[in-house]
Amino acid sequence: MGNAISWILLIALAAMLLAACWCDIRSRTIPNLLNVAIALLAIPFWWSMGLTLWPDIAWQIGVAMLVFGLFAIAFALGAMGGGDVKLVAAIALWLPAHSVLALLFIMSVAGGALTLAMLIRHKLARNGGQLEIPYGVAIAFGGLWLISERFLNQFG
Repeated sequence: MGNAISWILLIALAAMLLAACWCDIRSRTIPNLLNVAIALLAIPFWWSMGLTLWPDIAWQIGVAMLVFGLFAIAFALGAMGGGDVKLVAAIALWLPAHSVLALLFIMSVAGGALTLAMLIRHKLARNGGQLEIPYGVAIAFGGLWLISERFLNQFG
């Protein structure tokens, strides 16, 4: 039963990450309610995976707090939006520590590619305004990549 619940929760997470992409592309914001839902749904996911309060869940929360702190610095420097910071920390609640490192790597590469593509498009269109990157797309891409590994990597 717990395994079925974890699959359903992962599908819900994937849907919420797609919603975060849509919102970020459309309005350059990720709704707080969506980030809260992602964070809170990690709790039944932990239960369905059989994680213990100590040390498993404590590690999950600690790593997510570290991620939030590091990206809050990026926010303070104007390099990232607040919704992006909350989104990456909420996703970190779902992942073991080694997967959080993979998330950060994948979202960095995806974010770089997205930034380059948008910069080229911005220059070709000769837009004079400030370029805003929907970095939530790259964050969600990293999360979706890691979720898909659960579904697609059944033999490794």
